[in-house]
Amino acid sequence: MISEQTKRAIDRVQAQLPEAILEIEGIRKEFPGVVALDDVQFRLRPGTVHALMGENGAGKSTLMKIIAGVYTPDRGTIRLQGEVVKLNGPLDALEKGIAMIHQELALMPYMTVAENIWIRREPRNMFGVINHTQMAAMTRALFERLNIQIDPLAEVRFLTVAQRQMIEIAKAVSYESSVLIMDEPTSALTETEVEHLFTIIRDLRARGIGIVYITHKMNELFEIADEFSVFRDGKYVGTHASSDVTRDDIIRMMVGREITNMFPKEDAVIGKPLLQVEHLTLDGVFHDISFEVHAGEIFGLAGLVGSGRSNVAEAIFGMTAATSGVIRVDGQEVAITDPAVAMRQGMAFLTEDRKDTGCFLPLSVRENMQVAALRDQHVHLGVVAQTAVDKRCAEMKAALRIKTPDLEERIENLSGGNQQKVLLARWLMTKPRILILDEPTRGIDVGAKAEIHRLISQLAKDGVAVVMISSELPEVLGMSDRIMVMHEGHMTGILDRAEADQVKIMELAAR
Repeated sequence: MISEQTKRAIDRVQAQLPEAILEIEGIRKEFPGVVALDDVQFRLRPGTVHALMGENGAGKSTLMKIIAGVYTPDRGTIRLQGEVVKLNGPLDALEKGIAMIHQELALMPYMTVAENIWIRREPRNMFGVINHTQMAAMTRALFERLNIQIDPLAEVRFLTVAQRQMIEIAKAVSYESSVLIMDEPTSALTETEVEHLFTIIRDLRARGIGIVYITHKMNELFEIADEFSVFRDGKYVGTHASSDVTRDDIIRMMVGREITNMFPKEDAVIGKPLLQVEHLTLDGVFHDISFEVHAGEIFGLAGLVGSGRSNVAEAIFGMTAATSGVIRVDGQEVAITDPAVAMRQGMAFLTEDRKDTGCFLPLSVRENMQVAALRDQHVHLGVVAQTAVDKRCAEMKAALRIKTPDLEERIENLSGGNQQKVLLARWLMTKPRILILDEPTRGIDVGAKAEIHRLISQLAKDGVAVVMISSELPEVLGMSDRIMVMHEGHMTGILDRAEADQVKIMELAAR
Protein backbone atom coordinates (compact mmCIF):
# COMPACT_ATOMS: atom_id res chain seq x y z
CA MET A 1 0.00 0.00 0.00
CA ILE A 2 1.05 3.60 -0.56
CA SER A 3 2.76 5.24 2.40
CA GLU A 4 1.62 8.56 3.88
CA GLN A 5 5.00 10.07 2.99
CA THR A 6 4.62 9.08 -0.68
CA LYS A 7 1.02 10.34 -0.73
CA ARG A 8 2.08 13.73 0.63
CA ALA A 9 4.87 13.94 -1.98
CA ILE A 10 2.40 13.18 -4.77
CA ASP A 11 -0.06 15.78 -3.46
CA ARG A 12 2.70 18.44 -3.34
CA VAL A 13 3.77 17.68 -6.90
CA GLN A 14 0.22 17.73 -8.24
CA ALA A 15 -0.50 21.08 -6.59
CA GLN A 16 2.44 22.67 -8.44
CA LEU A 17 1.73 21.20 -11.88
CA PRO A 18 -0.26 22.71 -14.78
CA GLU A 19 -3.88 21.61 -15.21
CA ALA A 20 -3.32 19.31 -18.21
CA ILE A 21 -0.26 17.80 -19.87
CA LEU A 22 -2.19 16.12 -22.70
CA GLU A 23 -5.55 17.06 -24.22
CA ILE A 24 -7.47 15.23 -26.95
CA GLU A 25 -10.46 16.82 -28.66
CA GLY A 26 -12.77 15.59 -31.44
CA ILE A 27 -10.61 12.65 -32.51
CA ARG A 28 -12.04 10.42 -35.24
CA LYS A 29 -10.41 7.37 -36.79
CA GLU A 30 -11.86 5.05 -39.42
CA PHE A 31 -10.58 1.76 -40.74
CA PRO A 32 -12.10 -0.07 -43.73
CA GLY A 33 -15.67 -0.89 -42.75
CA VAL A 34 -15.51 0.35 -39.15
CA VAL A 35 -15.38 3.62 -37.20
CA ALA A 36 -12.87 2.93 -34.43
CA LEU A 37 -13.14 6.36 -32.76
CA ASP A 38 -15.90 8.93 -33.12
CA ASP A 39 -15.51 12.46 -31.69
CA VAL A 40 -13.43 11.26 -28.74
CA GLN A 41 -12.01 13.42 -25.98
CA PHE A 42 -9.43 12.70 -23.31
CA ARG A 43 -7.48 14.75 -20.78
CA LEU A 44 -4.41 13.74 -18.77
CA ARG A 45 -3.18 15.73 -15.79
CA PRO A 46 0.54 15.56 -14.90
CA GLY A 47 1.45 13.61 -11.79
CA THR A 48 -1.66 11.40 -12.08
CA VAL A 49 -2.56 7.89 -13.20
CA HIS A 50 -5.53 7.99 -15.58
CA ALA A 51 -7.08 4.58 -16.28
CA LEU A 52 -8.77 3.94 -19.62
CA MET A 53 -11.62 1.43 -19.43
CA GLY A 54 -13.86 -0.23 -22.00
CA GLU A 55 -14.77 -3.49 -23.68
CA ASN A 56 -12.55 -4.99 -26.37
CA GLY A 57 -13.00 -2.94 -29.53
CA ALA A 58 -14.14 0.13 -27.56
CA GLY A 59 -11.27 2.16 -29.05
CA LYS A 60 -8.86 2.37 -26.11
CA SER A 61 -5.78 0.98 -27.84
CA THR A 62 -6.58 2.88 -31.06
CA LEU A 63 -6.61 6.19 -29.19
CA MET A 64 -3.37 5.37 -27.41
CA LYS A 65 -1.71 4.44 -30.71
CA ILE A 66 -2.77 7.83 -32.06
CA ILE A 67 -1.24 9.54 -29.04
CA ALA A 68 1.93 7.42 -29.49
CA GLY A 69 2.19 8.34 -33.18
CA VAL A 70 1.42 4.87 -34.54
CA TYR A 71 -1.82 5.99 -36.20
CA THR A 72 -2.76 9.36 -37.68
CA PRO A 73 -6.27 10.57 -36.78
CA ASP A 74 -8.71 11.43 -39.59
CA ARG A 75 -9.60 14.58 -37.69
CA GLY A 76 -9.30 16.12 -34.24
CA THR A 77 -6.73 17.95 -32.14
CA ILE A 78 -3.88 16.82 -29.88
CA ARG A 79 -2.39 19.30 -27.41
CA LEU A 80 0.79 18.54 -25.51
CA GLN A 81 1.83 20.97 -22.77
CA GLY A 82 -0.87 23.31 -24.13
CA GLU A 83 0.53 23.35 -27.69
CA VAL A 84 -1.20 21.76 -30.70
CA VAL A 85 1.03 19.00 -32.06
CA LYS A 86 1.02 16.66 -35.05
CA LEU A 87 2.73 13.36 -34.41
CA ASN A 88 4.58 12.01 -37.43
CA GLY A 89 5.30 8.52 -36.18
CA PRO A 90 6.38 6.80 -32.94
CA LEU A 91 9.87 8.31 -32.98
CA ASP A 92 8.38 11.80 -33.25
CA ALA A 93 6.11 11.02 -30.28
CA LEU A 94 9.09 9.78 -28.26
CA GLU A 95 11.05 12.93 -29.04
CA LYS A 96 8.06 14.97 -27.86
CA GLY A 97 7.99 13.09 -24.56
CA ILE A 98 5.39 10.34 -25.16
CA ALA A 99 6.36 6.70 -24.55
CA MET A 100 4.10 3.63 -24.82
CA ILE A 101 4.33 0.09 -23.50
CA HIS A 102 2.24 -1.98 -25.91
CA GLN A 103 0.01 -4.87 -24.88
CA GLU A 104 1.82 -7.17 -27.30
CA LEU A 105 5.50 -7.12 -26.36
CA ALA A 106 7.87 -6.19 -29.20
CA LEU A 107 11.37 -6.94 -27.92
CA MET A 108 14.00 -8.45 -30.21
CA PRO A 109 14.61 -11.97 -28.88
CA TYR A 110 18.16 -12.51 -30.19
CA MET A 111 19.50 -9.28 -28.72
CA THR A 112 20.53 -8.70 -25.13
CA VAL A 113 18.44 -6.87 -22.56
CA ALA A 114 20.74 -3.83 -22.73
CA GLU A 115 20.66 -3.75 -26.55
CA ASN A 116 16.85 -3.80 -26.50
CA ILE A 117 16.61 -0.94 -24.03
CA TRP A 118 19.09 1.42 -25.69
CA ILE A 119 18.53 0.60 -29.37
CA ARG A 120 19.18 3.72 -31.51
CA ARG A 121 20.58 5.41 -28.38
CA GLU A 122 23.64 3.22 -27.82
CA PRO A 123 26.66 4.90 -26.21
CA ARG A 124 29.60 5.00 -28.63
CA ASN A 125 33.31 5.59 -28.31
CA MET A 126 35.31 8.20 -30.20
CA PHE A 127 35.41 5.92 -33.26
CA GLY A 128 31.63 5.51 -33.40
CA VAL A 129 31.71 1.92 -32.12
CA ILE A 130 29.06 0.85 -29.61
CA ASN A 131 30.45 0.79 -26.08
CA HIS A 132 28.81 -2.38 -24.71
CA THR A 133 30.46 -2.03 -21.31
CA GLN A 134 28.99 1.43 -20.81
CA MET A 135 25.60 0.29 -22.14
CA ALA A 136 25.51 -2.57 -19.62
CA ALA A 137 26.43 -0.15 -16.83
CA MET A 138 23.64 2.23 -17.89
CA THR A 139 21.19 -0.68 -17.82
CA ARG A 140 22.32 -1.78 -14.35
CA ALA A 141 21.87 1.78 -13.08
CA LEU A 142 18.36 1.93 -14.56
CA PHE A 143 17.47 -1.47 -13.09
CA GLU A 144 18.85 -0.49 -9.69
CA ARG A 145 16.63 2.59 -9.71
CA LEU A 146 13.61 0.42 -10.60
CA ASN A 147 14.66 -2.52 -8.40
CA ILE A 148 14.64 -4.95 -11.34
CA GLN A 149 16.75 -8.11 -10.96
CA ILE A 150 17.61 -9.06 -14.56
CA ASP A 151 21.04 -9.55 -16.16
CA PRO A 152 21.59 -6.77 -18.77
CA LEU A 153 23.66 -9.18 -20.88
CA ALA A 154 21.04 -11.95 -21.02
CA GLU A 155 19.43 -12.63 -24.39
CA VAL A 156 15.73 -11.79 -24.33
CA ARG A 157 14.69 -15.14 -25.86
CA PHE A 158 15.74 -16.92 -22.66
CA LEU A 159 13.60 -14.74 -20.38
CA THR A 160 10.05 -15.31 -19.13
CA VAL A 161 7.11 -13.28 -20.37
CA ALA A 162 7.00 -11.49 -17.01
CA GLN A 163 10.68 -10.54 -17.26
CA ARG A 164 10.14 -9.23 -20.79
CA GLN A 165 7.27 -7.12 -19.52
CA MET A 166 9.54 -5.51 -16.89
CA ILE A 167 12.15 -4.81 -19.61
CA GLU A 168 9.51 -3.02 -21.70
CA ILE A 169 8.59 -0.94 -18.66
CA ALA A 170 12.23 -0.09 -17.97
CA LYS A 171 12.77 0.84 -21.63
CA ALA A 172 9.82 3.24 -21.56
CA VAL A 173 11.02 4.81 -18.31
CA SER A 174 14.52 5.27 -19.79
CA TYR A 175 13.18 7.86 -22.25
CA GLU A 176 12.38 10.20 -19.31
CA SER A 177 9.06 10.99 -20.99
CA SER A 178 6.40 13.34 -19.60
CA VAL A 179 3.59 11.00 -20.79
CA LEU A 180 3.78 7.24 -20.30
CA ILE A 181 1.13 4.91 -21.76
CA MET A 182 0.80 1.41 -20.31
CA ASP A 183 -1.46 -1.01 -22.22
CA GLU A 184 -2.35 -4.02 -20.01
CA PRO A 185 1.08 -3.96 -18.28
CA THR A 186 0.19 -6.57 -15.64
CA SER A 187 -1.25 -9.27 -17.92
CA ALA A 188 1.77 -11.55 -17.41
CA LEU A 189 2.81 -10.52 -13.89
CA THR A 190 2.39 -12.24 -10.53
CA GLU A 191 0.84 -10.41 -7.59
CA THR A 192 4.31 -9.63 -6.22
CA GLU A 193 5.45 -8.30 -9.60
CA VAL A 194 2.27 -6.22 -9.91
CA GLU A 195 2.98 -4.56 -6.56
CA HIS A 196 6.55 -3.91 -7.74
CA LEU A 197 5.18 -2.26 -10.86
CA PHE A 198 2.81 -0.14 -8.77
CA THR A 199 5.77 1.03 -6.70
CA ILE A 200 7.48 2.14 -9.92
CA ILE A 201 4.31 3.91 -11.09
CA ARG A 202 3.95 5.78 -7.80
CA ASP A 203 7.54 6.95 -8.06
CA LEU A 204 6.94 8.22 -11.60
CA ARG A 205 3.72 9.90 -10.55
CA ALA A 206 5.53 11.64 -7.68
CA ARG A 207 7.96 13.05 -10.25
CA GLY A 208 5.15 14.67 -12.23
CA ILE A 209 4.81 12.14 -15.06
CA GLY A 210 1.31 11.64 -16.45
CA ILE A 211 0.48 7.95 -16.83
CA VAL A 212 -2.28 6.49 -19.01
CA TYR A 213 -3.14 3.02 -17.72
CA ILE A 214 -5.25 0.62 -19.80
CA THR A 215 -6.57 -2.38 -17.90
CA HIS A 216 -9.51 -4.78 -17.65
CA LYS A 217 -8.75 -5.52 -14.00
CA MET A 218 -11.05 -3.57 -11.70
CA ASN A 219 -8.96 -4.13 -8.58
CA GLU A 220 -6.00 -2.44 -10.28
CA LEU A 221 -8.07 0.64 -11.07
CA PHE A 222 -8.95 1.24 -7.44
CA GLU A 223 -5.41 0.42 -6.32
CA ILE A 224 -3.41 2.70 -8.60
CA ALA A 225 -5.60 5.10 -10.63
CA ASP A 226 -6.52 8.66 -9.63
CA GLU A 227 -9.27 8.89 -12.23
CA PHE A 228 -10.64 6.94 -15.17
CA SER A 229 -12.34 7.46 -18.50
CA VAL A 230 -14.70 4.96 -20.13
CA PHE A 231 -15.10 4.30 -23.86
CA ARG A 232 -17.84 2.25 -25.48
CA ASP A 233 -18.11 1.35 -29.18
CA GLY A 234 -15.56 3.98 -30.18
CA LYS A 235 -17.26 6.79 -28.25
CA TYR A 236 -16.32 8.67 -25.10
CA VAL A 237 -18.71 7.87 -22.22
CA GLY A 238 -17.34 9.84 -19.28
CA THR A 239 -14.56 10.58 -16.79
CA HIS A 240 -14.73 10.21 -13.01
CA ALA A 241 -12.46 10.17 -9.98
CA SER A 242 -11.81 6.59 -8.88
CA SER A 243 -12.97 7.45 -5.37
CA ASP A 244 -16.42 8.52 -6.62
CA VAL A 245 -17.64 5.23 -8.13
CA THR A 246 -18.02 1.53 -7.44
CA ARG A 247 -17.00 -1.47 -9.51
CA ASP A 248 -20.60 -1.96 -10.62
CA ASP A 249 -20.84 1.68 -11.74
CA ILE A 250 -17.83 1.22 -14.03
CA ILE A 251 -19.14 -2.03 -15.50
CA ARG A 252 -22.47 -0.38 -16.33
CA MET A 253 -20.62 2.47 -18.06
CA MET A 254 -18.43 0.03 -20.01
CA VAL A 255 -21.02 -2.42 -21.27
CA GLY A 256 -24.25 -0.43 -21.07
CA ARG A 257 -25.89 -3.30 -19.17
CA GLU A 258 -25.72 -5.19 -15.89
CA ILE A 259 -23.28 -8.09 -15.50
CA THR A 260 -25.02 -10.08 -12.80
CA ASN A 261 -22.93 -13.25 -12.75
CA MET A 262 -19.25 -13.17 -13.67
CA PHE A 263 -18.76 -16.88 -12.99
CA PRO A 264 -21.88 -18.68 -14.25
CA LYS A 265 -20.76 -22.16 -13.17
CA GLU A 266 -23.53 -24.65 -13.85
CA ASP A 267 -23.81 -28.06 -12.28
CA ALA A 268 -22.71 -30.72 -14.77
CA VAL A 269 -22.86 -34.49 -14.65
CA ILE A 270 -19.32 -35.65 -13.96
CA GLY A 271 -18.62 -38.68 -16.13
CA LYS A 272 -15.76 -41.06 -16.71
CA PRO A 273 -12.12 -39.90 -16.88
CA LEU A 274 -11.30 -38.66 -20.38
CA LEU A 275 -7.74 -37.51 -19.65
CA GLN A 276 -5.32 -39.21 -17.25
CA VAL A 277 -1.79 -37.96 -16.63
CA GLU A 278 0.55 -40.22 -14.68
CA HIS A 279 3.99 -39.21 -13.37
CA LEU A 280 4.57 -36.79 -16.24
CA THR A 281 8.06 -35.26 -16.09
CA LEU A 282 10.09 -32.85 -18.18
CA ASP A 283 13.60 -32.67 -16.76
CA GLY A 284 14.44 -29.25 -15.38
CA VAL A 285 10.88 -27.92 -15.87
CA PHE A 286 8.31 -30.06 -14.00
CA HIS A 287 8.39 -33.37 -12.16
CA ASP A 288 6.01 -36.25 -11.36
CA ILE A 289 2.68 -34.63 -12.30
CA SER A 290 -0.38 -36.88 -11.96
CA PHE A 291 -4.09 -36.03 -12.28
CA GLU A 292 -7.21 -36.97 -14.20
CA VAL A 293 -9.99 -34.92 -15.74
CA HIS A 294 -13.50 -36.29 -16.15
CA ALA A 295 -16.14 -35.63 -18.78
CA GLY A 296 -18.17 -32.62 -17.65
CA GLU A 297 -15.45 -31.38 -15.27
CA ILE A 298 -13.62 -28.05 -15.24
CA PHE A 299 -10.19 -28.80 -13.81
CA GLY A 300 -8.30 -25.66 -12.79
CA LEU A 301 -4.50 -25.30 -12.78
CA ALA A 302 -3.23 -22.62 -10.41
CA GLY A 303 0.20 -21.43 -9.35
CA LEU A 304 2.51 -18.47 -9.70
CA VAL A 305 4.03 -17.54 -13.06
CA GLY A 306 6.94 -19.92 -13.64
CA SER A 307 5.38 -22.76 -11.65
CA GLY A 308 5.24 -24.96 -14.75
CA ARG A 309 1.46 -24.89 -15.39
CA SER A 310 1.75 -23.96 -19.07
CA ASN A 311 4.63 -26.40 -19.60
CA VAL A 312 2.48 -29.28 -18.39
CA ALA A 313 -0.32 -28.26 -20.77
CA GLU A 314 2.12 -28.00 -23.69
CA ALA A 315 3.50 -31.47 -22.95
CA ILE A 316 0.01 -32.98 -22.84
CA PHE A 317 -0.81 -31.42 -26.22
CA GLY A 318 2.49 -32.54 -27.77
CA MET A 319 4.06 -29.10 -28.20
CA THR A 320 7.04 -30.23 -26.13
CA ALA A 321 8.11 -33.81 -25.45
CA ALA A 322 7.96 -34.98 -21.85
CA THR A 323 10.98 -36.88 -20.54
CA SER A 324 8.84 -39.58 -18.92
CA GLY A 325 5.32 -40.37 -17.80
CA VAL A 326 2.08 -41.64 -19.30
CA ILE A 327 -0.90 -39.91 -20.90
CA ARG A 328 -4.17 -41.81 -21.29
CA VAL A 329 -7.22 -40.75 -23.28
CA ASP A 330 -10.40 -42.74 -22.62
CA GLY A 331 -8.28 -45.13 -20.57
CA GLN A 332 -5.93 -45.93 -23.45
CA GLU A 333 -2.26 -44.97 -23.29
CA VAL A 334 -1.37 -42.55 -26.09
CA ALA A 335 2.08 -41.45 -27.29
CA ILE A 336 1.41 -37.80 -28.06
CA THR A 337 4.42 -36.84 -30.14
CA ASP A 338 3.00 -33.68 -31.67
CA PRO A 339 -0.22 -31.57 -31.67
CA ALA A 340 -1.64 -33.45 -34.67
CA VAL A 341 -1.72 -36.65 -32.59
CA ALA A 342 -3.39 -34.77 -29.73
CA MET A 343 -6.02 -33.34 -32.08
CA ARG A 344 -6.82 -36.81 -33.43
CA GLN A 345 -7.52 -37.79 -29.82
CA GLY A 346 -10.10 -35.00 -29.57
CA MET A 347 -7.89 -32.45 -27.80
CA ALA A 348 -7.76 -28.70 -28.34
CA PHE A 349 -5.33 -26.19 -26.81
CA LEU A 350 -5.73 -22.43 -26.46
CA THR A 351 -2.23 -20.99 -25.97
CA GLU A 352 -1.53 -18.18 -23.50
CA ASP A 353 0.55 -16.17 -26.02
CA ARG A 354 -1.80 -15.25 -28.84
CA LYS A 355 0.81 -13.23 -30.74
CA ASP A 356 3.74 -15.65 -30.86
CA THR A 357 2.02 -19.06 -30.78
CA GLY A 358 -1.63 -18.35 -31.55
CA CYS A 359 -2.51 -15.94 -34.34
CA PHE A 360 -1.33 -16.06 -37.94
CA LEU A 361 -1.14 -12.28 -38.01
CA PRO A 362 -1.02 -11.65 -41.80
CA LEU A 363 -4.03 -13.92 -42.43
CA SER A 364 -7.74 -13.13 -42.23
CA VAL A 365 -10.09 -13.77 -39.34
CA ARG A 366 -11.73 -16.56 -41.36
CA GLU A 367 -8.40 -18.24 -42.15
CA ASN A 368 -7.32 -18.06 -38.51
CA MET A 369 -10.64 -19.42 -37.33
CA GLN A 370 -10.94 -22.35 -39.75
CA VAL A 371 -7.34 -23.61 -39.79
CA ALA A 372 -7.75 -26.28 -37.08
CA ALA A 373 -11.10 -27.53 -38.42
CA LEU A 374 -9.92 -28.31 -41.97
CA ARG A 375 -9.70 -32.01 -41.31
CA ASP A 376 -11.93 -35.00 -42.00
CA GLN A 377 -15.15 -33.32 -40.89
CA HIS A 378 -14.87 -30.55 -43.50
CA VAL A 379 -12.76 -32.22 -46.21
CA HIS A 380 -13.91 -34.85 -48.74
CA LEU A 381 -11.55 -36.33 -51.32
CA GLY A 382 -9.14 -33.47 -50.67
CA VAL A 383 -11.76 -30.77 -51.28
CA VAL A 384 -12.76 -28.34 -48.51
CA ALA A 385 -16.50 -27.86 -47.98
CA GLN A 386 -15.92 -24.11 -47.83
CA THR A 387 -19.60 -23.13 -47.68
CA ALA A 388 -20.11 -25.20 -44.54
CA VAL A 389 -16.87 -23.88 -43.04
CA ASP A 390 -17.84 -20.26 -43.74
CA LYS A 391 -21.25 -20.80 -42.17
CA ARG A 392 -19.62 -22.21 -39.03
CA CYS A 393 -17.16 -19.28 -38.88
CA ALA A 394 -20.05 -16.80 -39.11
CA GLU A 395 -21.86 -18.62 -36.31
CA MET A 396 -18.78 -18.46 -34.08
CA LYS A 397 -18.31 -14.75 -34.86
CA ALA A 398 -21.87 -14.07 -33.70
CA ALA A 399 -21.73 -16.39 -30.68
CA LEU A 400 -18.52 -14.84 -29.30
CA ARG A 401 -19.44 -11.27 -30.34
CA ILE A 402 -16.18 -10.85 -32.27
CA LYS A 403 -15.88 -7.24 -33.39
CA THR A 404 -14.59 -7.20 -36.97
CA PRO A 405 -15.92 -5.58 -40.16
CA ASP A 406 -16.07 -9.02 -41.79
CA LEU A 407 -14.35 -12.40 -41.78
CA GLU A 408 -11.85 -11.25 -44.42
CA GLU A 409 -10.33 -8.61 -42.11
CA ARG A 410 -6.70 -9.38 -41.22
CA ILE A 411 -6.57 -10.60 -37.64
CA GLU A 412 -3.65 -8.26 -36.84
CA ASN A 413 -6.08 -5.34 -37.21
CA LEU A 414 -8.33 -6.62 -34.40
CA SER A 415 -7.97 -5.67 -30.75
CA GLY A 416 -6.12 -8.14 -28.53
CA GLY A 417 -9.32 -9.32 -26.89
CA ASN A 418 -11.02 -9.97 -30.21
CA GLN A 419 -7.96 -11.89 -31.40
CA GLN A 420 -8.36 -14.05 -28.29
CA LYS A 421 -11.98 -14.73 -29.19
CA VAL A 422 -10.98 -15.81 -32.71
CA LEU A 423 -8.51 -18.31 -31.25
CA LEU A 424 -11.17 -19.67 -28.93
CA ALA A 425 -13.53 -19.99 -31.90
CA ARG A 426 -10.80 -21.87 -33.80
CA TRP A 427 -10.72 -24.65 -31.25
CA LEU A 428 -14.45 -24.77 -30.60
CA MET A 429 -14.93 -25.44 -34.32
CA THR A 430 -13.04 -28.73 -33.89
CA LYS A 431 -15.72 -29.91 -31.40
CA PRO A 432 -13.12 -31.10 -28.86
CA ARG A 433 -13.72 -33.68 -26.15
CA ILE A 434 -10.76 -32.41 -24.10
CA LEU A 435 -10.26 -28.64 -24.09
CA ILE A 436 -7.10 -27.09 -22.58
CA LEU A 437 -7.39 -23.34 -21.98
CA ASP A 438 -4.26 -21.41 -20.97
CA GLU A 439 -5.28 -17.96 -19.66
CA PRO A 440 -8.54 -17.96 -21.68
CA THR A 441 -9.62 -14.47 -20.60
CA ARG A 442 -6.28 -12.63 -20.60
CA GLY A 443 -6.84 -9.22 -22.16
CA ILE A 444 -10.60 -9.80 -22.33
CA ASP A 445 -13.04 -7.14 -21.10
CA VAL A 446 -15.44 -7.78 -18.24
CA GLY A 447 -18.48 -8.34 -20.46
CA ALA A 448 -16.70 -10.80 -22.72
CA LYS A 449 -15.24 -12.60 -19.70
CA ALA A 450 -18.72 -13.41 -18.43
CA GLU A 451 -19.70 -14.65 -21.91
CA ILE A 452 -16.62 -16.88 -22.20
CA HIS A 453 -17.15 -18.23 -18.68
CA ARG A 454 -20.74 -19.06 -19.62
CA LEU A 455 -19.51 -20.82 -22.76
CA ILE A 456 -16.93 -22.85 -20.82
CA SER A 457 -19.60 -23.88 -18.32
CA GLN A 458 -21.91 -24.96 -21.15
CA LEU A 459 -19.13 -27.01 -22.77
CA ALA A 460 -18.60 -28.85 -19.50
CA LYS A 461 -22.36 -29.41 -19.22
CA ASP A 462 -22.21 -30.95 -22.71
CA GLY A 463 -19.61 -33.46 -21.49
CA VAL A 464 -16.33 -31.80 -22.52
CA ALA A 465 -13.39 -32.25 -20.12
CA VAL A 466 -11.94 -28.77 -19.56
CA VAL A 467 -8.47 -27.98 -18.22
CA MET A 468 -8.27 -24.27 -17.38
CA ILE A 469 -5.05 -22.47 -16.45
CA SER A 470 -5.48 -18.99 -15.00
CA SER A 471 -3.43 -16.48 -13.00
CA GLU A 472 -6.66 -14.88 -11.72
CA LEU A 473 -7.65 -16.68 -8.53
CA PRO A 474 -11.30 -15.50 -8.61
CA GLU A 475 -11.60 -17.07 -12.07
CA VAL A 476 -10.08 -20.38 -10.95
CA LEU A 477 -12.24 -20.49 -7.83
CA GLY A 478 -15.38 -19.38 -9.60
CA MET A 479 -15.20 -21.85 -12.51
CA SER A 480 -13.38 -24.99 -11.34
CA ASP A 481 -14.75 -28.24 -9.93
CA ARG A 482 -11.26 -29.14 -8.71
CA ILE A 483 -8.02 -27.15 -8.64
CA MET A 484 -4.48 -28.49 -8.92
CA VAL A 485 -1.83 -26.13 -7.54
CA MET A 486 1.80 -26.10 -8.70
CA HIS A 487 4.99 -24.61 -7.28
CA GLU A 488 8.36 -24.60 -9.08
CA GLY A 489 7.49 -27.56 -11.29
CA HIS A 490 5.90 -29.72 -8.59
CA MET A 491 2.26 -30.49 -7.83
CA THR A 492 1.61 -29.31 -4.28
CA GLY A 493 -2.03 -30.31 -3.94
CA ILE A 494 -5.47 -30.79 -5.48
CA LEU A 495 -8.44 -29.01 -3.87
CA ASP A 496 -12.14 -29.72 -4.31
CA ARG A 497 -14.38 -26.76 -5.14
CA ALA A 498 -16.03 -26.82 -1.71
CA GLU A 499 -12.75 -26.57 0.22
CA ALA A 500 -10.79 -24.21 -2.04
CA ASP A 501 -10.21 -20.55 -1.25
CA GLN A 502 -7.57 -17.95 -2.09
CA VAL A 503 -5.62 -18.50 1.13
CA LYS A 504 -5.30 -22.26 0.62
CA ILE A 505 -4.28 -21.85 -3.02
CA MET A 506 -1.62 -19.25 -2.19
CA GLU A 507 -0.26 -21.42 0.63
CA LEU A 508 0.19 -24.29 -1.84
CA ALA A 509 1.51 -22.02 -4.59
CA ALA A 510 4.18 -20.43 -2.39
CA ARG A 511 5.55 -23.57 -0.68
